[in-house]
Amino acid sequence: MKQSRIVITGLGLTAPNGNQLSEFRQNLLTGVSGVELIEVRYMGSQPAGVCHFDPLKHQKKKDIRIGTRAGSISIYCAREAVADSGVNWEAFDKSRAGIYLGITEHGNVETENEIYNISLFKHDTRFWSHHHNPRTVANNPAGEVSLNLGITGPAYTLGAACAAGNLGLIHAAQMLRLGEIDLAFAGGVSESIQTFGIFAAFKSQGALASHPDPTKASRPFDKKRNGIVVSEGGCIYTMERLEDALARGAKIYGEVAGYCVNSDATDYVLPNAVRQAECIRKAIAHAGLVPADIDIVNTHATATPQGDIQECQAIAEVFAGCPDVNINNTKSFIGHAMGAAGALELAGNLPSFNDLMVHPTINVDELDPQCDVPGLVLNQPKKAKRVDAILNNSFGMLGINSTLIISRYRA
Repeated sequence: MKQSRIVITGLGLTAPNGNQLSEFRQNLLTGVSGVELIEVRYMGSQPAGVCHFDPLKHQKKKDIRIGTRAGSISIYCAREAVADSGVNWEAFDKSRAGIYLGITEHGNVETENEIYNISLFKHDTRFWSHHHNPRTVANNPAGEVSLNLGITGPAYTLGAACAAGNLGLIHAAQMLRLGEIDLAFAGGVSESIQTFGIFAAFKSQGALASHPDPTKASRPFDKKRNGIVVSEGGCIYTMERLEDALARGAKIYGEVAGYCVNSDATDYVLPNAVRQAECIRKAIAHAGLVPADIDIVNTHATATPQGDIQECQAIAEVFAGCPDVNINNTKSFIGHAMGAAGALELAGNLPSFNDLMVHPTINVDELDPQCDVPGLVLNQPKKAKRVDAILNNSFGMLGINSTLIISRYRA
């Protein structure tokens, strides 16, 4: 059966170092970090990636008060994406639009805050918010977007740990090919910095980053890396079948070429290089390509000692004998945006189709020999010979792996 070609036609994002693609991209090319110190309940100052978008651009104060931070991030990104797409949104059949947002977790923020609040009143549940339930259901971010944009088609989230950003796009492509919808809002979102629990958990695991300079705390591949910088953020794309995009004369950022999602089935937290390599290979095969056809590999690498090594082993195995592959990392600039990570990191690389520039991994003062993979772009951007295919890795806890390949659109 011949499948429809699926393309990206719009993009909206908020990252710790930019609220539009042009700003985000410029900061990736010039080495501008978005990591800063924030106060975390019970833990004091911690490096984190904080977004500085204006939620009132697309929401009323009442909506912000009732809703969630993840909802505001989602609404901002979705509104910016549909505006960027050029779709005549007022005339569009809202029942033919779908929302598919990847998340790592949801509900922690509101639950922690409510428990803390009632602790100040001797745990009297009269002080518990009656907005708690709609704030904490897992579909909240997608639901808030549906309310804001009036979308009556399917709207739900995809819980896939830190592989979720890729999964939002993968699932959207599948729904478009099935004919369930005509326009997808797809990507990933995260409000993780609003919860002390995630900071505390990473610290207890010995996996929370620290550094005297917060902008240097996120340092994948560096010999002195010491953990994850927790970040918030979001990136949502509009996606369409190619024939629909061409019919309305839409600009096209790129085409979904291939993907794979698999599972390690070996450990709660520790990654499995064999399964990661398998995921990468299957995505390349699904795209009808070979490893040498890939021009940019955006790594998942979170700056945990073992995680970076495992992924580098997988990449080295798959791309052995591919001298022109360029390998970079976006978390060094913004930290780990969890459910949003894959979608944001893809966005940072998409302009390479036009300018052939590959943004680097920053903060690598001394490369870990176990991460010394041929093709790493470190500290300074690089001009590529060719950028026709971008491979985006996103891996998550409980062993979920996702690899997404976006190719240059050609008629």
